[in-house]
Amino acid sequence: MSMSASQSARIGAARTGTIYAILIAISAVHMLNDSMQSVIPALYPIFQDTLNISYTQIGWLTFTLQMTSSVMQPVVGLVSDRKPSPWMLPVGMLMSMIGMAGMAFAPSFGMLIFFIVFVGLGSAVFHPEGSRVVYFAAGGRRGFAQSIYQVGGNFGQSLAPLMTIFIFIPLGQRGAVWGTLLAAAAILILLKVVPWYRKQLEEHGKPVKKAAVPRGELSIDAKKHKNVVAFALSVLILLVFARSWYGAAIGTFYQFYLIHDYGLSKQAAQVPLLLFMIAGVVGTFFGGMVSDRIGAKRTMLLSILGAAPFTLLLPHLPLVWMYPVAALIGLIIQASFSVSVVYAQELMPGRVGMASGLITGFAFGMGALGAVVLGKLGD
Repeated sequence: MSMSASQSARIGAARTGTIYAILIAISAVHMLNDSMQSVIPALYPIFQDTLNISYTQIGWLTFTLQMTSSVMQPVVGLVSDRKPSPWMLPVGMLMSMIGMAGMAFAPSFGMLIFFIVFVGLGSAVFHPEGSRVVYFAAGGRRGFAQSIYQVGGNFGQSLAPLMTIFIFIPLGQRGAVWGTLLAAAAILILLKVVPWYRKQLEEHGKPVKKAAVPRGELSIDAKKHKNVVAFALSVLILLVFARSWYGAAIGTFYQFYLIHDYGLSKQAAQVPLLLFMIAGVVGTFFGGMVSDRIGAKRTMLLSILGAAPFTLLLPHLPLVWMYPVAALIGLIIQASFSVSVVYAQELMPGRVGMASGLITGFAFGMGALGAVVLGKLGD
């Protein structure tokens, strides 16, 4: 009987145990990649001053970034599931490097959009292959490994406010060129990861084509199972979509709300965002542990519903209370992040890249549609 790539990977992982060096390395690259992505929304107030762009245009910047970096991920994941390519990892980082350098010198809104596409596509190329590296390195501890990987990404996102305070506000738009150093560091790390990853693919992870089964020969139980999986995956994508819409709103427009309604400076407006993101890192890490005790579905439900009352309360609080509440929201809402990825991979065995792309990519990216709507309302 043919063995799927998922089964082969699981056997290989079981033989070797968790490969912490590879896991930490790919998590570090995830941190560098996501910090480059997060720099873009953090630069919006600066772009608004230098390029005189509107809130609607800011919404379109977010839409472009999320559509290219996130919505393209399932497509890349589908291709990589069929033909994994270790060298796509450094190629993705090279694309991000070009995008960061271009943004630093973009003279117009149109050129800014053009270079943001490079950063987005670079991220889209990285994530599915990065998730497959985590899958091989997990050694059977997939929830733990995915949490470490996602913590790297979330920590990278939390660096954006600090980079804004210490680099972009003093240097302006030209400060974006410093992002090329992040991409260069990621490429150097990946040059160490790629040989190991290629070896794993050769030994355990070559995709095996399954024999086609005519539609009429599928059993009733198989059809029911397929429908149940499709429904569960649809609900999961909807939940991640809702979470990402809220994240896009906070990351894109909350700083403007603090500047205009509370009179904060651009630097001070980054502090609540920083707390939100750092708490999200903690939530992502411990969310995996909680799910081991109460299950993935309960963890995701508690995460979404638990954050709801605090999100409704946030705009009406005195400034002094916004800091702890923003952190609490980040802690709760991000607790389901890594859990949702692992759950999707369990629903789609043998399609690690596709499952990762649907959750960290498509569902997350569709939340960017909300940024355009909110930008229009803001104008």
